[in-house]
Amino acid sequence: MAAEVLPSARWQYCGEPDESQRAVLVQFSNGKLQNPCNLRFTLYNSTDSTNPRKRSQRILTAETDRLSYVGNNFGTGALKCNTLCRHFVGILNKTSGQMEVYDAELFNMQPLFADESVESEPTSESQTKTFREKMDSCIEAFGTTKQKRALNSRRMNKVGSESLNLAVAKAAEEIIDTKGVEALVSDAIQDDLQDDSLYLPPCYTDAAKPEDVYKFEDILSPVEYDALEGPSEAFRKVTSEEILKMIEENSHCSFVIEALKSLPSNEESRDRQARCIWFLDTLIKFRAQKVIKRKSALGPGIPHIINTKLLKHFTCLTYNNGSLRNLISNSMKAKITAYVVILALHINDFQIDLTLLQRDLKLSEKRMIEIAKAMRLKISKRKVSLAPGREEDHRLGTLSIPLPPAQNSNQQSKRKKM
Repeated sequence: MAAEVLPSARWQYCGEPDESQRAVLVQFSNGKLQNPCNLRFTLYNSTDSTNPRKRSQRILTAETDRLSYVGNNFGTGALKCNTLCRHFVGILNKTSGQMEVYDAELFNMQPLFADESVESEPTSESQTKTFREKMDSCIEAFGTTKQKRALNSRRMNKVGSESLNLAVAKAAEEIIDTKGVEALVSDAIQDDLQDDSLYLPPCYTDAAKPEDVYKFEDILSPVEYDALEGPSEAFRKVTSEEILKMIEENSHCSFVIEALKSLPSNEESRDRQARCIWFLDTLIKFRAQKVIKRKSALGPGIPHIINTKLLKHFTCLTYNNGSLRNLISNSMKAKITAYVVILALHINDFQIDLTLLQRDLKLSEKRMIEIAKAMRLKISKRKVSLAPGREEDHRLGTLSIPLPPAQNSNQQSKRKKM
């Protein structure tokens, strides 16, 4: 029996059946189609002809008596094979024996239920959510137990913080209603003006001599005083040539230079003065800093006991970026200023040039006078010669017995108003 010979056919590539539209091939994700006659297909093309990406987007729907299906060639539901390979449809003309081949596109048809939409558009609620809120939603849905526990803890802290803020605001409103705004402002000013007394060293108002008003032992203990013997040796043995070099290099402040010029010749007095001048110079340099980032405040030349004193008495311990650091706050700067003034008084027989110190400490004249009056100094003026034919007024501060009444900024402002 002779084998059956199949008729040969010629094929012809025709491209796309319609302009910019390929033929449609479908597959169903939930099974095979048994009766194609019951299906009604509808194809939707994108109307955006300007955007090259959206121009080729299409949605295909299919309806039966029982269920509806939808498929598209874009988004998460699109088949990857459309971009990795090409599909073709061939139509054979049995009479002529020619097959026309057209470009085709495969759609994956998925069942569509009543509570779903064709393309899930972001709701207005999700559009208004912040990035943190979206991340929290992801943690709620897919996060680990540890992440969910941390999320709940953060939300509880947020609720607690909001409750605390509401309670504070309510309490503030009640206080304002009770005392009035003017009384609260007055109390705040009074508290602020009393801050001067917080950083002043102990003041003995019943002292019989100026040196006992602010005792030297409260500034430098005997152990600390002994520790200054080595560092102050350069000041004790300083020569006039070295002082001139200090002036040229601007290595020390003006008050220190003037004090070194007038060091006594007596060995014991000279040693005491040199130690006081060295510690005063150290305090001024220490005050010029803001944050102490290393254990040695001013370098390796500072004795350990002095370095500990500076960090303990003249800095605030703060926590920043996971580490502790020593901060020289404004109140600590005021405290250093008070100690510098007392040292200067002991160096200069209890009369000092406040203008000179004010410039070395980079303070305003008003602030310097406020601190001096809070320390019970008598303020006076004198003219200082700067150059031939040139003078300027300097403020002097004198510690004498009996002490003048304590004055603060509040009393000064009252006098100005009167």
